[in-house]
Amino acid sequence: MMTIMRRRRKPVSDINVVPYIDVMLVLLIIFMVTAPLITQGVKVELPKAAAEQMDPDTKPPLVASVNRDGQYFLNEADNPTEPMSAEELATLVAAHREMDPDRQVVVNGDGAVSYNQIVQLMVLLQRAGVPSVGLMTDSSGMETQ
Repeated sequence: MMTIMRRRRKPVSDINVVPYIDVMLVLLIIFMVTAPLITQGVKVELPKAAAEQMDPDTKPPLVASVNRDGQYFLNEADNPTEPMSAEELATLVAAHREMDPDRQVVVNGDGAVSYNQIVQLMVLLQRAGVPSVGLMTDSSGMETQ
């Protein structure tokens, strides 16, 4: 009788990465869909200006907003779509500053709001204990010189 010699197959030690790629693509799609939904804030039309951007490594600032109707908002409030009184805004900003005194405060004013209303908001923030206030602008549409 003749015996046939079979060659033994070596075990394959490769990792199949196709399922991992599928999972990553699904996660990417989920994050792309949910990211715009997470953004919260008040819709204001910012004045156009060429200014330096904030350092992305810093904590996100408190954003005190005033819309074209002169209503105040704070991005850290429970419901940023609900307007609040000047006293409520000052109390909330003071509480946030007490917890984190290094946190920056930025004013987000609609371009149609009068200069007086912006100044009044800045005075209100100063009385709440904010030593310096930044102003938000929209650099889109500005031509570089």
